[in-house]
Amino acid sequence: MRISAFPHHCESRGFTAPTLVARCVHGLEATVAAEILQRGLGVVTHLGHREVHFRTDDSRAQVTGLRTADDVFLLAAQCQDTGTAKQSGGALARLADAADLGELTRLREAHGGSSAVTGVEVSASFLGRRNFNRYDVEDAVGQALARRLGVDYHSRRAGTAPPAGYGGWRVTLDGTRATLMLRVADRPLHRRPYKRCSVPGTLHPPLAAAMARMAGIRPGDTVLDPCCGAGTLLIEAARQQPQARLYGVDLDVRALSAAEENTAGLPVALGRADAGRLPFADGGVHCVLSNPPWGGQVAARGLLSASSVHWWTELRRVLAPGGTAVVLLPDADGVATAIERRLAPVHVQRVRISGAQSFLVRLTAPGGHGRRPSGKGTAAQP
Repeated sequence: MRISAFPHHCESRGFTAPTLVARCVHGLEATVAAEILQRGLGVVTHLGHREVHFRTDDSRAQVTGLRTADDVFLLAAQCQDTGTAKQSGGALARLADAADLGELTRLREAHGGSSAVTGVEVSASFLGRRNFNRYDVEDAVGQALARRLGVDYHSRRAGTAPPAGYGGWRVTLDGTRATLMLRVADRPLHRRPYKRCSVPGTLHPPLAAAMARMAGIRPGDTVLDPCCGAGTLLIEAARQQPQARLYGVDLDVRALSAAEENTAGLPVALGRADAGRLPFADGGVHCVLSNPPWGGQVAARGLLSASSVHWWTELRRVLAPGGTAVVLLPDADGVATAIERRLAPVHVQRVRISGAQSFLVRLTAPGGHGRRPSGKGTAAQP
């Protein structure tokens, strides 16, 4: 079993450039890579299953600002996948022995993380069937890391969260390689500080960020989420384009209460309304972002409970000529309904969320040159 510690070192501008790994929702790999390049964080070197590898020539690049990634790590060590035998899980402790822990700690601080390590916690995942479980891997690697660092190890077997300040490590096995990584931030990037309140069916923040990026929101655009839930899409849109005019409506008062708490301090207007009868003028919205209640985790209410056609009809009505809608669909059937409403699908992206396949779809309304609203502008604020 060949092991390499920090396997892709290169000298650039007087410092050792590490390989970083951004983990993400399956299907968003290219989106994350595009964000890395757009932000000038480095050069993408590999796209794999739920991960993007990249290198930076900036010794202090703040990689923790990535919005579409679930998390970002420093690549610590790699070896050949140890196989499926029961003893293979324990053999992965050699990864911990190979890692340059001092250099990793220095780089973690340089890229936006903390230098203090009060303990170790490990999360593991693998592709394919194995004769060991994730906890076998986590305990073998975690105990070895804790011994080397002289700190405590927190096992996930009991299902309890690790104490604050524990360094987060991750082990992946993809059938070819076993990889050990150290989380850069103090907690996973997908755990947004603004998410103080939640509701059933709330959208995963990095996925919401990907939808906002896909929409291409411009300064001054009117953006609407007609099923805003806890406000995640609107918040991610505000982070990307703070000069947009952001509106969210929902029929559920509990969802609106959560959205008000989460959007506090942001330029987001919220109100109660039925997505099948929106309080906006014809052609008054440049961009619709939405994860509608298609009957999965959340049941449709109001006019939508009778038929999803009401939702599509209203979406088409409020969109300005040339306007954009980015929608999360559970299957491809919704695309046909959109086409019937003269909404053209210009991008379809398959993603996998909690094991279920879904589709991110970007649609455009006919006509228009620059998405300026028609009619008399937006209707009264909700």
